[in-house]
Amino acid sequence: MKDILHPLCLAIAGTGFLFLLRDLGRSRRDRALVALAFTYGFSAISYAVSLTWVWVRIDAVLGITNFSVPLAQSCVILVFALQATVLAYWSKPAAEARRRGRALLLAAAAVIAGMAVLFALLTPATTRPADFATYYAHDPFYQAYVLLYFGTYTVAEVYLARSCWKYARTASSPSIAWGLRLITVGAIITLGYSTIRIGAVVGAEVGFGVRGLDPFAWACGDIGATLTQIGYFLPTLARRSAAARDWTAAHLRYRRLRHLWAALDQADPGITLRRPAPQRDALLRGRSAHFPLLRRRVEIRQGQKLLRRYLDPAVREEATARHRAAGLTGAGLAAAVTADQIHDALLRHRADAPVDTPAEYADADLPLDTTEDELTHLQRVAAYFTPPAEGSATARHSTAPGARP
Repeated sequence: MKDILHPLCLAIAGTGFLFLLRDLGRSRRDRALVALAFTYGFSAISYAVSLTWVWVRIDAVLGITNFSVPLAQSCVILVFALQATVLAYWSKPAAEARRRGRALLLAAAAVIAGMAVLFALLTPATTRPADFATYYAHDPFYQAYVLLYFGTYTVAEVYLARSCWKYARTASSPSIAWGLRLITVGAIITLGYSTIRIGAVVGAEVGFGVRGLDPFAWACGDIGATLTQIGYFLPTLARRSAAARDWTAAHLRYRRLRHLWAALDQADPGITLRRPAPQRDALLRGRSAHFPLLRRRVEIRQGQKLLRRYLDPAVREEATARHRAAGLTGAGLAAAVTADQIHDALLRHRADAPVDTPAEYADADLPLDTTEDELTHLQRVAAYFTPPAEGSATARHSTAPGARP
């Protein structure tokens, strides 16, 4: 059972560590993130060294029989200390969280030191990667080792379950709340693992055995730990998903504004202070389009201002009547009419046919209070906008009423 579940748990823990390792390069001062990353790192090590073929290789290389036991379990003790540290940073002021984190790591070090002493007093004769916990259950030093390790294990899991359930009620986001609840469930399941391991020691003294429950013990330990890891990773996953959505949306919006911006830029290249790099390059390099999108918004608005003296009132009236007859109202109507005004103004610009009394843009009075509102509106304008054909400039623009001779 161990060699079936451990590789899956190793993959989850290792993936979580690699994801968080990338964030550490940008946020090294985020102590909660550092603690969480090392939680996954030590968890991955504990699974890796417990695999049978790794266990046997470590014994052969170091010459210490069953050395994977204290190595893996020391990593687990560190995982518990780091998990509690993450909770402290999530729920308490930074100064108090730092103090608690130091105390937890010192306590973990003391437990690991005690485990090392007790393991050194054991006299394991053969490598037992499959049944170490039950094979040495009668050894008094191993019994003390089990009580120290699994006693700490049980206390830590009970603490995690109670704390996470409590903090989930006041969590600031749904992803954190669901993550904390999942940690609670995982912690409760892992209690089956520690109960069976402690039961093996007690049974050796009072006359009952739990060897048949060994697969169930591994299942409880691995499934519970996996749920705990997923619970801790949910907020990070939600944040990453939101960032990916924002990254994708920015690139899509940037692309949708391309033909509107290009028509205005062609009419007056002065609106673009810096030539944009091809969007394909940004996509291939994983760069955000957020700043280029904001710059494109400003350049489009600047282009509209430069076309202001080419806005024919008759075009606005005709476009308004046509789009209203098609069922458009409100912001949609203003966007469609504005798009038609820009199209006609570009033709007039090519023909050098400004009007004596220019109209206002149909969107001039829209309540676009935020950048997001304005970007949403420009998306609508771009959707209705059709660029003038290359080289077209109708004769009517040079002779239309209100046009300068």
